[in-house]
Amino acid sequence: MDRIDREKLVVRLMIAIYCRRHHDPRDGELCDDCRSLLNYAHRRLDNCPKGNAKTSCRKCEIHCYSHANRDKIRDVMKFVGPRMLLIHPWYAIQHLISEVK
Repeated sequence: MDRIDREKLVVRLMIAIYCRRHHDPRDGELCDDCRSLLNYAHRRLDNCPKGNAKTSCRKCEIHCYSHANRDKIRDVMKFVGPRMLLIHPWYAIQHLISEVK
């Protein structure tokens, strides 16, 4: 799995956790707002000018997220980030390692 695919998976997991805890979707799927944010994040990753050589989006000098979506994804990550070690430890550890690089 390359870096872009791994980041897509992690952002999907994080948004799903956030949506379950904040929006309580009835059918087990994402609510419309979270689905929209996920689609936006995936499009940004698909069009990343750095490709698989990218750093984390937080450290990137190219801010390709709109201000509104940047605030939304920041809220998701602020809530889910500390919980990732318990919920998905492998992905959390991979992310921490990539932040150090």
